[in-house]
Amino acid sequence: MAFAPRMESRIQGFSVIGGLKGHVWDGVVADLWDVSCGDKAEGYYVSPDPRLFVTLKVDGDGAFFVEGARGGLRRHDRAFSMAYIPAGVPIRGRVEGLRRIKHLDLHFDEAALTRRFGGSLDREALHVSRFQFCDDRIAALAGLIAAECDSGLPMHDLYGEGLLNALFAGLFEIGRPDGQRRRAPLSRRKLRLVTDYIDAHCLGKIRLADLAGLTGLSETATSHAFKAATGVPPHRWQMQARIRKIQAMMAHEQASLGDIAEASGFFDQAHLTRVFKSIVGLTPGVWMAAHRRQ
Repeated sequence: MAFAPRMESRIQGFSVIGGLKGHVWDGVVADLWDVSCGDKAEGYYVSPDPRLFVTLKVDGDGAFFVEGARGGLRRHDRAFSMAYIPAGVPIRGRVEGLRRIKHLDLHFDEAALTRRFGGSLDREALHVSRFQFCDDRIAALAGLIAAECDSGLPMHDLYGEGLLNALFAGLFEIGRPDGQRRRAPLSRRKLRLVTDYIDAHCLGKIRLADLAGLTGLSETATSHAFKAATGVPPHRWQMQARIRKIQAMMAHEQASLGDIAEASGFFDQAHLTRVFKSIVGLTPGVWMAAHRRQ
């Protein structure tokens, strides 16, 4: 079955100019948008699939702002400003002072990406949000992919596949296969420092740079060494710790799920429910009902 993006969106104030254009490759859907922006244009977006947003043109003196569940507002006000949004991460976008924006959205299937790169792909990198960044190589490739979407006579699909392979290799820093390379785990002392820090701050935003400061390693090395020691990346450990605290709230407090979601750093109740079920295997409602029967 061909991959199709499953993004949920609620938007207002945007009007598509000339219709949506796009192209489909193996495990990747590229959408090329050209939209006019009203005074209060905004949207809410969440998808079970990761995606890359690339600004191509902006018309006006303002910007398109991207905001995650815990804030961290990022400004996109020039061509080839980009955002990478992992699967399941909700964002809000709003426009200030722009009349028009043209952008490329690349939605892709994680399984298809694994087929492309195999063990060379660091799957931890797929879960790291990057709400604003610039990269000349990725920008050049994104521009060529956008041109394919806009072309009435696109090239052979192998041309687009090559562009995508190069783009993903740059986006996720995919190097050559390294055989049976094994990564050294964190020492017991450093692991305790990191896990104690995550458990203490799990309801807030934890940057990989904060954890790297505890280990004395680079951010990438810290992430790899943590997973080698625990079997899960730091972000997953944080979500597990956060869900444990939420379970304690649900067991001993009378607050609503919406209030708990807001207090524990989730975008909304739906976001909490998705993460809770991915970790516990049950929805919060089912878990509470089972807990109360005990």
